[in-house]
Amino acid sequence: MSAEVLFVTGTGTEVGKTVATAAVAAAALAGGRRVAVLKPGQTGVAPGEAGDAEEVVRLAGPLTTRELARYPEPLAPDTAARRSGLPTLDPARVAEAVAELAEQHDLVLVEGAGGLLVRYDEQGRTLADMARACAGLGLAPEVLVVAAAGLGTLNTTALTAEALRARGLSLLGVLVGSWPREADLAARCNLADLPVAAGAPLLGVLPAGAGRTDTAGFGPLALAALSPRLGGHWDAEAFTAAHRVPHP
Repeated sequence: MSAEVLFVTGTGTEVGKTVATAAVAAAALAGGRRVAVLKPGQTGVAPGEAGDAEEVVRLAGPLTTRELARYPEPLAPDTAARRSGLPTLDPARVAEAVAELAEQHDLVLVEGAGGLLVRYDEQGRTLADMARACAGLGLAPEVLVVAAAGLGTLNTTALTAEALRARGLSLLGVLVGSWPREADLAARCNLADLPVAAGAPLLGVLPAGAGRTDTAGFGPLALAALSPRLGGHWDAEAFTAAHRVPHP
């Protein structure tokens, strides 16, 4: 199978994973690629309500989506499953779904819940275990880490990168999920420091409010915010230089 498999995780909650997933999907669609988005475990959404996969479609446009489990309370998947009496997710089941999607698509995006090590089942298995299960099927998954822009993000990014390395997983790079209109000192310094903390390149910066864009405007926004590695034309060196902070 030649499909690219990319797991999208965050350094925590509310860092912009879904919008980031939509941006990568939109750029791939603009490049003529067949795209599928898998949401293994959706939490905090009632039956019949639109979840993260539907939000990706709203932003990026028509593509294949699949959701394997849904839990109504906005909690970690393991906790939400236990409280609702619904079954938890097995990494092998996720890997099988990814393999099926990879047969018919050029890019399969797997969006996690919260951060990399959020528990999905009683055994404490995580998104990282799902990625390792995919590797066991010969799918060669990579991981994109979506990080916050400001103070505190270097630590959580470094911890996530260290956890990936410890599990033998490939970190493709880091993406800032929401760049503020008025970036403070920490955010501007972090443009240079995030790649160092992650040991991987900065692959894009999505502007704050990107998720409020309509489908017609989101595609061009995605291309402008993502590096060529993710299908866009954003220039990390130029963006970092433009926001460089002079030494006192």
